[in-house]
Amino acid sequence: MTFIASAQTIARTTGKDWRNHLLPILLGGALAVAALAFVAYLLWPTWEVDPASGPARLPVSVGSTLFNVPSGSIRMKIQHHTGPQERIDLNFAYPSLEPPEAPKHVTAAEVEDAMQPIDRIFVSIAAHHDALAPDVRARTIFPRYLAEAATTGEDGLTMRAFREGSPYGGEDLFSAVPPNFIARCSRETATPGMCLSERRVEGADLTFRFPRTWLAHWREVADAMDHLTQQLHGQK
Repeated sequence: MTFIASAQTIARTTGKDWRNHLLPILLGGALAVAALAFVAYLLWPTWEVDPASGPARLPVSVGSTLFNVPSGSIRMKIQHHTGPQERIDLNFAYPSLEPPEAPKHVTAAEVEDAMQPIDRIFVSIAAHHDALAPDVRARTIFPRYLAEAATTGEDGLTMRAFREGSPYGGEDLFSAVPPNFIARCSRETATPGMCLSERRVEGADLTFRFPRTWLAHWREVADAMDHLTQQLHGQK
């Protein structure tokens, strides 16, 4: 009996001591959680990823030809990496030829019915795999489908229409020498006419696209394409 009474006394004493220690433990835990939360709050800005910390230019190989590409000009996220690629699509603000600013979010209520002017020049770089060179195609293929009549403007730019029913029906060919300038342009319809001009650089073909309305200052456009070609491939 004495043993049982002693055990009950010890149990009551132990339970009382545990209850006495419970409050300090809870208070200590709460203080620790508060301290961690405060430290996390102070350090939170350092956890954010700075998108501007990436390289300004990426070395990209297309058709075994090295190009030095401004990272901000790449149009597709899947192409945003270094190394060999089959094709890469770029765009540049015109006339600055700098990578364009990130597009702003526009809600459906803010979209205007009027077509917004295009202020960019688009460049696609693709491996040509020994296909016919752009200048050879212009000399040997295009003339088969061109109409006889030609119009030459005061600025030296000559226009010849492609015959209807040909593979290039609905388009016109613009050319000038010098500088060597060749562009195949769609005509203005419900959508703005666009021009396409190509040139070969070693194992890759560069395709430039720009609005047909820019032909009013085609010499500046030709200079811009030369500048971009040098910028992408000429700098080491």
